[in-house]
Amino acid sequence: MPSRKAQIQKQLVAYSFIAPNFLGFAIFTLVPILFAFALAFLNWDGSNPITWAGLSNFKDLLDDDQFKAALRNTIVYAAGTVPLTLVCSLFLAVILNQGVRGKGFFRTVSFFPYIASLVAVAAVWNMIFNPEKGPVNMGLFKLGFEKVPGWAADKNWAMVTIILFSVWKYMGYYMIIYLAGLQGINAELYEAANLDGTNAWQRFRYVTVPQLRPTTFFVLVMLTIQCFKVYDIVYMLTQAGPGTATLVLVYDIYNKAFISWNLGSASAVAMVLFILVLAVTLLQFQGEKKMQ
Repeated sequence: MPSRKAQIQKQLVAYSFIAPNFLGFAIFTLVPILFAFALAFLNWDGSNPITWAGLSNFKDLLDDDQFKAALRNTIVYAAGTVPLTLVCSLFLAVILNQGVRGKGFFRTVSFFPYIASLVAVAAVWNMIFNPEKGPVNMGLFKLGFEKVPGWAADKNWAMVTIILFSVWKYMGYYMIIYLAGLQGINAELYEAANLDGTNAWQRFRYVTVPQLRPTTFFVLVMLTIQCFKVYDIVYMLTQAGPGTATLVLVYDIYNKAFISWNLGSASAVAMVLFILVLAVTLLQFQGEKKMQ
């Protein structure tokens, strides 16, 4: 039996491997997170002394039109993007899991938008959906539509543009996850369903969908979190415009922190975002437990 000294030495060796990663996490992630939570109750512009604010930063948000617009737009964006991406990625996965010729090529094409440079694809997307010279609107004109959408330049269509772009960019990634889930389904279940005389839709509804429930739950949670923290897509496509039509919470945090230098207010918005994401995630977990 090893002595106590030998056990301590083994533990020290183990901790020595963990320490560099833990120190990096503590310095660059944990401490900033804790400081951000503390800043929500403080006033600081990054240069002058920090003063106590209490709950005033949160009270100010109730009268902040920018925050209200950002909260509303974030919820609308998530409500539009999550179900569309989920449905499109599942549809692609089911189609490309069949014996389709060239399915490897189509899988690669579907996954390409996810790995492509956001700057490049956003620039191309804006050119394609240009209100005046874009091929999409030109095609609509030729089809006889006299009034065409203004897409990212129109406050009524800007959020729709961002949602469509997000679905197009991310559905390939979640398609891969669904493909993994589909390939894990026992083939005997489909054979039994065929013997019962079921059609393709019935097999999908009563075999595929129930067997993919854990995968769908994972996709749902990840998509929801991703949508609530969206920033880069909004910045590249619309810069939160026109007006506040596509202003989202993370963009509002950036504006308050690095444009207005109101770090306390920015941290208050970040805390609201954290609580919102936590609440939605817990509700999703609760709903999943009830379905089991």
